[in-house]
Amino acid sequence: MYSTGIAYFLWLISGFGALGFHRFYLNKWRSGILWAFTGGLCMIGSIYDFFTLSNQVREANIRKAVTEQLYGQKNTRYVFESSFKEKDSIERTILKVAKEQKGVVSPTEVALRADVPLEEATKYLEAMVSKGFAELRVRQSGSLAYVIPDMIDPDSPLENF
Repeated sequence: MYSTGIAYFLWLISGFGALGFHRFYLNKWRSGILWAFTGGLCMIGSIYDFFTLSNQVREANIRKAVTEQLYGQKNTRYVFESSFKEKDSIERTILKVAKEQKGVVSPTEVALRADVPLEEATKYLEAMVSKGFAELRVRQSGSLAYVIPDMIDPDSPLENF
């Protein structure tokens, strides 16, 4: 866990926060680099950090605990490549699901895979239909399915809507 005392000590020895050592310590790499190159945003950010550093330490400890709980990583302080890894767009997630499901996609599958609300997944699927990239069809069971025609299995038991 991160220590408030160490964070304030690093803030002090980095020129009252101008070099951002405390931000690197709290695994805030992007803002740490920004602080290092701009002198703590011309010391305005450094002054802000002086007053909020204990809250930043608490938030960093919460982030670390959640990351350890979710991913089982014990030392997340040096695992910063995941913070630079971009999440797939919803459209890309839709296409991945469609490829796995032989062209057939449901809003529920997209919402689960893309980690977005069901309404947002449906909105993106409807947008793909309106642009002509997907079709809305009915399964034999009566449920709706979105189909990417380029990826559809010709033997799929779907009927046109």
